[in-house]
Amino acid sequence: MTAHLDRFAQERLPPTQELPELRFDLPELRYPDRVNAATRLLDARVESGDGARRCLVAPGGVCWSYADLRDAANRIANVLVETTAFEPGNRVLLRAPNAPMLAACWFAVLKAGGIAVTTVPQYRATELRFIMEKAQVKHVLCDSRLREELEVACSGRGGVRTLYLNGDVPAAGSLESLMRDASPHFANVETAAEDVALVAFTSGTTGTPKAAMHYHRDLMAICDTYCDRVLQPRRDDLFCGSPPLAFTFGLGGLLLFPLHAGAATLLLEKAGPMELLEAIAAFGVTTIFTAPVAYRTMAAKALEYDLSTLRACISAGETLPKVVSEQWYAATGLTILDGIGSTEMLHIFVGSPQHEVRVGSTGRVVPGYVAEIHDDAGHAVPDGTVGRLAVKGPTGCKYLQDERQRSYVQGGWNYPGDAYRRDANGYYWYVSRMDDMILSAGYNISGPEVEQALIAHPDVKEVAVVGQRDPAKETNFVKAFVVLVEGCAATSAKADELREFCKAQIAPFKAPREIEFLSELPRTETGKLQRYKLRDRPSS
Repeated sequence: MTAHLDRFAQERLPPTQELPELRFDLPELRYPDRVNAATRLLDARVESGDGARRCLVAPGGVCWSYADLRDAANRIANVLVETTAFEPGNRVLLRAPNAPMLAACWFAVLKAGGIAVTTVPQYRATELRFIMEKAQVKHVLCDSRLREELEVACSGRGGVRTLYLNGDVPAAGSLESLMRDASPHFANVETAAEDVALVAFTSGTTGTPKAAMHYHRDLMAICDTYCDRVLQPRRDDLFCGSPPLAFTFGLGGLLLFPLHAGAATLLLEKAGPMELLEAIAAFGVTTIFTAPVAYRTMAAKALEYDLSTLRACISAGETLPKVVSEQWYAATGLTILDGIGSTEMLHIFVGSPQHEVRVGSTGRVVPGYVAEIHDDAGHAVPDGTVGRLAVKGPTGCKYLQDERQRSYVQGGWNYPGDAYRRDANGYYWYVSRMDDMILSAGYNISGPEVEQALIAHPDVKEVAVVGQRDPAKETNFVKAFVVLVEGCAATSAKADELREFCKAQIAPFKAPREIEFLSELPRTETGKLQRYKLRDRPSS
């Protein structure tokens, strides 16, 4: 039933026996065989009478209505089809910061039956080349400010058709100049519900990025599950956040969810903690999506800004320390909604609505999904037992031609790689990444548990704990990498102080044997910690 003439994605899906078992337990998850996500999320909104509603906002007085976004997306879709030899199923690389034009390009690709491959502006030529080769990209829509690295990446690659977004001064041949002459009307390709709509690359926290494919149906499923059942947005909401649209946490939180709700989203090209605080105060943001490290930074400055419009704060990407939740609540009176999701599952699958939050817990499973805690053999373990988190739902892992599919999906279950325990009330409590469990002197030690203890110290700004090998003793030991608050000296005495502080919080055998001070921790563009880089550092 595919509408794709270019069958690249379909032919590189995992074999049937390696695909996850999908569940459609909620009535709203039963989609027709043919559906284009752009039709559901954008066109249907305009046709229902919301065309004049505020949709996309950006600094500098930019404000697009739903009709404006559809008009722009239709024109770009016409440009693709009429000037670039585009055919459904082609992969289109999108390279731009979060902005209304990037959103329009993304919808245009889906309307034309293409597959969106969105990248972050910070990627260099080597990273772009890897993505382009893995996804066999046919077309590129790129912000002209970012063309240098793209041109290096494209060097020697034939057959890639590139159009540049030129911003406020459209040049001859730019996407904007071609849009002026294109029709604002476009008949969306009637894609199959299981036609691939996007290829999302993981952020590389564990090494080589993986390419996860998601269907048109998947894009609607996360709106009908997490958005409706947990986030519960209102039509008068204004969303904002730090993750780029290239990552699925940002795509859902900053584009799909607000449009699904008939709300609006503020897209910022730069969205660090200070920029977020300023944006909340200046624009009246109600809903933010960002990482734990940003909430910790913002909590220290929150009283300097008017955050009275804010009502929903969502965290994902890495574990949310209890102390950060408490600091944020003390500064704002707001409870952070923690959640765990993954690029492979598209968005959050464990996380509770505000009235059910228990600080320190990730929450309950999102309605529409099921989750269990398994042992190494794939059997469910009793509540209270630590094991592997296993998930099923309307979305699941579909790597693009990658042998790691067999590790992520086993027996129909998705295994994100996290160690959890579930309590008798159905709340899930994070222990660590499976590869972050440290076996030292016969004890299993959770790196994040040690991090939670250390970050409670007032002089600790950030911390990461890993296991390192002691070749002399042929055993592992616990090592902490600490970023101190500004003005605090990194001395051996401070390391001793932190070690003793840790021993007072948790069992002494879990305290780090070594503490190394860094000016910053290695993180991805979305703020996720890259522990593997720390494990590879030589011991001091």
